[in-house]
Amino acid sequence: MRWLYSLFMALAQPGLRRKLARRALVEPLYAEAVPERFGQYTSTWPASPGPTVWLHAVSLGETRTAALLIVLLRQALPGMRLLLSHGTATGRAEGARLLQAGDAQTWLPWDSPGPVRRFVQQFRPNIGILMETEVWPNLVAACQQQGVPLVLANARLSERSLHKAQRLAWLAQPAYRALTAVWAQSPDDARRLQALGAPVQGVFGNLKFDAEPDASQVAAGREGRASLGRPVAMLASSRDEEEALLLQILEANQPLGPVDIEVVAIESVAIQPQWLIVPRHPQRFEAVAELVQARGFSLVRRSQGGPWPPTEVNGAGSSGDTGDRAGQPPTIWLGDSLGEMALYYGLSDVALLGGSFEPLGGQNLIEAAACGCPVLMGPHTFNFAEAAELALAAGAAQRVGSMGEGVAAAQALVAQPAQQHTMAEAARLFAGAHAGAGQRTVAALQAVLLA
Repeated sequence: MRWLYSLFMALAQPGLRRKLARRALVEPLYAEAVPERFGQYTSTWPASPGPTVWLHAVSLGETRTAALLIVLLRQALPGMRLLLSHGTATGRAEGARLLQAGDAQTWLPWDSPGPVRRFVQQFRPNIGILMETEVWPNLVAACQQQGVPLVLANARLSERSLHKAQRLAWLAQPAYRALTAVWAQSPDDARRLQALGAPVQGVFGNLKFDAEPDASQVAAGREGRASLGRPVAMLASSRDEEEALLLQILEANQPLGPVDIEVVAIESVAIQPQWLIVPRHPQRFEAVAELVQARGFSLVRRSQGGPWPPTEVNGAGSSGDTGDRAGQPPTIWLGDSLGEMALYYGLSDVALLGGSFEPLGGQNLIEAAACGCPVLMGPHTFNFAEAAELALAAGAAQRVGSMGEGVAAAQALVAQPAQQHTMAEAARLFAGAHAGAGQRTVAALQAVLLA
């Protein structure tokens, strides 16, 4: 039945070209090397004496996770040549930093038989590694037909995704069954993947636990926090609608408690934190900046340069004054830069987890924990369910029912330095206690290459 899917994908190619053109208006990188999306290449890739390892990291988060795996692979496979593929502009921009002489970077082709066949023939990888969730039926079939072992590493599958896949079982199950090996993040992920026929050969944990945050960024953030006259609360990796929810609550300046969480039940807190918003997707930086100002807040953007954290805001004096002086609008800081999450987490006393206050599944909380930043999660964390539950059990995070409860909980936590310190230490210990997935994954990849 894959022919029906292939027909649909072929007919959809003109729509893909139009979509790429629209996205390129905001992110010009989408206009780069468009023929690669359709398996069209201007030159052949020369043969290599060492193994060619193809790794697909669709977007920014997967690429950052892949960075650690790539370092370990280079150590384990001297002479390895890397082929790095992506689906998004942010992933491709981040991935460019990981390349060495002889490596290559490309877009993953549209999942039609012709493009994926030409892709495999062009690069002739010795092994293909898909990160986390990216299983495409025609791509899997092309690798199987041309003898390329294809594995799914750091694999995860939510209940929601499982149900969607089961509705298309005629398409999904053959694709998962045709993988050479799957290494799951958690036992629950393994169970769901096996329900689709995936050859799960191990539960290795989450590679994100192996990533160490940039120590210089964390230190700079902590130094900045120590120089401030007030605590900092961050909405981290925020998604659509979440910034508006936060600003609406701050704008209303209404009583927010009581809150049924472990921190404390409050009705009002005298200490008001400085709020920092760091959107998940860089293409939304301008829209979030406009939203902040449209709501009547003053705005300081990381991209504007100058000292960070800001020492002066609109002539208001020290940053400890921003947002509270009579007659002046509150100030929101906007973290509109890439590759500086460790700086932002180091600066923050507490972080509200983006993607968890709308039904979007939540974002990665492990980086926050590794930086020693306590996390407050909304009700929707199905994309990182196991990490969320482990963080809750370790005391590194707490769950709230809404953005309003999250703001109240953040205010309560920064008003209690001893409690904030306890959660911060618990976060660091939690992040360090679950490392090791990288070495386990590399050992398994070596076994596949030698088979």
